[in-house]
Amino acid sequence: MSADDTQLMEWIEKKRERLDTLRPLDSDVIEKLHEEMRLLHTYNSNAIEGNTLTLSETRLVLDEGITIGGKTLREHLEATNTAAGYDLIVQLAREQVKIDHVAIQQIHEIVTRGILESAGRYRTRNVRITGAARSPPDWSRVVREMDDMIAEMATKDRPVVEMAAYLHHRFVAIHPFVDGNGRVARLLTNLYLMRNGYPPMVLDQKNRQQYYRALREADNGNPVPFTRFIARAENDALSRYLAVAGGKEELVPLKDLAAGSPYSQEYLSLAARRGLLDATKIGDTWHSTRQALDVYIHEHGRK
Repeated sequence: MSADDTQLMEWIEKKRERLDTLRPLDSDVIEKLHEEMRLLHTYNSNAIEGNTLTLSETRLVLDEGITIGGKTLREHLEATNTAAGYDLIVQLAREQVKIDHVAIQQIHEIVTRGILESAGRYRTRNVRITGAARSPPDWSRVVREMDDMIAEMATKDRPVVEMAAYLHHRFVAIHPFVDGNGRVARLLTNLYLMRNGYPPMVLDQKNRQQYYRALREADNGNPVPFTRFIARAENDALSRYLAVAGGKEELVPLKDLAAGSPYSQEYLSLAARRGLLDATKIGDTWHSTRQALDVYIHEHGRK
């Protein structure tokens, strides 16, 4: 791992430790965070797969049960099913249910209900993935490969975020179901994170090409870019959860953060893009915290 990757992992662990000091969070705060992450995960996970519902349309489908004109039945089902899958993993994480064949097939059954005849069942035929470096294993090896993946997760011989990235890539590479593997992989990754005390993350659909490129590199034997991709998403998730504490943890636009600092907005944006300033994008705008700025000034800048 590079020095930047090591720093990213250090940010994650320090934020996780700070989040632990805030627990238990207020029940109203937890509910608000759950609804926000449920919506963002559902919209982005489906958009990665080509669903054309916008964020606001997804919100209407989930909250109001409204049918959006010009959108297919499948797109509506993908929204409601993925949200139901998210609710399930929150419940499974709360109950510390083991990640095994039963849990994995249960998640797939909910995600593809009304869409696939084989919902909840491993594939019994071979498939090809467009653009993938290699084909998934023969269908007769799926159960054995899944056994190996589940056993590897149980070893706990890697840091949590690194194991989450391994789980995500390994699951997609095995491709145990005929369809719906990407959606299940993203839910399964969040289940693993939550079971280990980390908040759920959102993989932004705007980074779809980067996501697929990193997966292809992992296919070719280089897992570092995908681990970095997952780590950045988890770092952003931790920032969102810590922001509820307010104060120096509040996420503010870099324009506002620059006003009370020795730096311009442009300088801070460059530091954020280079991975030197711990920052996250909300929409198209970089946000960071007073806490992160203090760390940056201490390590890289001037007071």
